[in-house]
Amino acid sequence: MAQQAYMTETDNGGSGHEPRTSRLQRLIDALTRGWRGDRRIWRRGLVLAACAVILALVMLAHAHIPNAVGNLGSLVETFLPWLGLFIPLLLLLALYRKSATALIATVLPAVVWMNLFGGLLTDKTTGGGDLTVATHNVNAENPDPSGTAREVAASGADVLALEELKASAVPAYEKALESTYRYHAVVGTVGLWSKYPLSDVEAVDIRLGWKRAMRATVTAPAGQVAVYVAHLPSVRVKLEAGFTARQRDKSADALGEAIADEPLENVVLLGDLNGTMNDRALNAVTSQMRSTQGAVGSGFGFSWPASFPMARIDQIMVKGAEPESSWTLPQTPSDHLPIAARVRLTTGQD
Repeated sequence: MAQQAYMTETDNGGSGHEPRTSRLQRLIDALTRGWRGDRRIWRRGLVLAACAVILALVMLAHAHIPNAVGNLGSLVETFLPWLGLFIPLLLLLALYRKSATALIATVLPAVVWMNLFGGLLTDKTTGGGDLTVATHNVNAENPDPSGTAREVAASGADVLALEELKASAVPAYEKALESTYRYHAVVGTVGLWSKYPLSDVEAVDIRLGWKRAMRATVTAPAGQVAVYVAHLPSVRVKLEAGFTARQRDKSADALGEAIADEPLENVVLLGDLNGTMNDRALNAVTSQMRSTQGAVGSGFGFSWPASFPMARIDQIMVKGAEPESSWTLPQTPSDHLPIAARVRLTTGQD
């Protein structure tokens, strides 16, 4: 009697609580209706299956796509995570075509994508750290330099790098940041603001003919760290020329050489590299440094374009120092999102 008190009558006299397995079975039956007994489910959708296999191969072997024609390999690698959008599309088409072959083939690109990017879907933040750094391409045409500076400084960064500084706007940035950062240096179109002393400030030659990269030693409470700020040349996608990135690639090689020769143990690179960690053209840098976002971030951390971020071309990388957390900051009037990270400086005794 007590059990019946918790049950309601239905029109067919049964219980109001339908077994979950029954609902699941009905869903499966609805999805597979018309498949049973159909011998063509293995012969249909062969083109879809082939597309799924090709997609898996492109993602798996992206490093082997040649750059000889229009830097096609780098273009694919820049937007590599977005290839995953084709997976649900292939799945829906396979269901529509009632093709078992296509359904099974779709598993291949799904497994490859998860192997490449699945780790970015979890929050790997560990907390801790003793130095907070941030970087922002402020956009030379930024209509509100002072407001942008204050917004980024509100992140609590101990060290802040700004790129694409217009000479006429530098005084506005300096004034807006002077109460937060006691030390700063501007070299060409890049600048570094710090709560801790700066020394050995110098331009880094990235083979451009003008100054878009710098290096400085920051003497933080936990120790000294070499901070590089860089704004590599922009890239373009042109119908007649493909992905034009030759100048950026040369500058990346030069930046990599400078970092490789760095004598300090702790190195942090902040800046707009106009390329992602997947782009083999940045190997001179990425092969010797770790991305804070890839190591301890949550999500992809896309930074550009700010209105609808599709790629992380702004980077915080470390060498020697240990990343603890990494995140994207709120949008400013720039076309890039600012990014930040917290790192732990290491010593030879660690």
